Amino acid sequence: MSGEKVVKSDQEWKTQLSPEQYYVTRQNGTERAFTGPYWDEKRKGFYSCVCCGQDLFESETKFDSGTGWPSFYEPVEPGAVSEHVDRSWFMKRTEVKCSRCDAHLGHVFPDGPKPTGLRYCMNGTAMDFSEAEDD
Repeated sequence: MSGEKVVKSDQEWKTQLSPEQYYVTRQNGTERAFTGPYWDEKRKGFYSCVCCGQDLFESETKFDSGTGWPSFYEPVEPGAVSEHVDRSWFMKRTEVKCSRCDAHLGHVFPDGPKPTGLRYCMNGTAMDFSEAEDD
């Protein structure tokens, strides 16, 4: 994982990010299903935080959940993401944030595949993708 916490002012985030990236990552927004980047990405590589560049997920743990959002069964390493109780929309869910800059990424649900049984349902807008180099 990358080093220390990244803290920026609201104005700095607005300057760095596109309006959609800002809405999703800094205002806890959600892209519409099947509209964001990477929901149908099949290449091998790594997914990192669009705000701070920290590695979050790798393609080996990505699966087709049928939801229209990129879904993974585990983060790239323990501590890459943090989890928080989200009581918005009259329900209780588990929000997932980047542990380095607190960017909102999406939510995690207990209906994923083995080996973890988890489904990290992420907003593609909150991530960048780097294709793995061929060996």
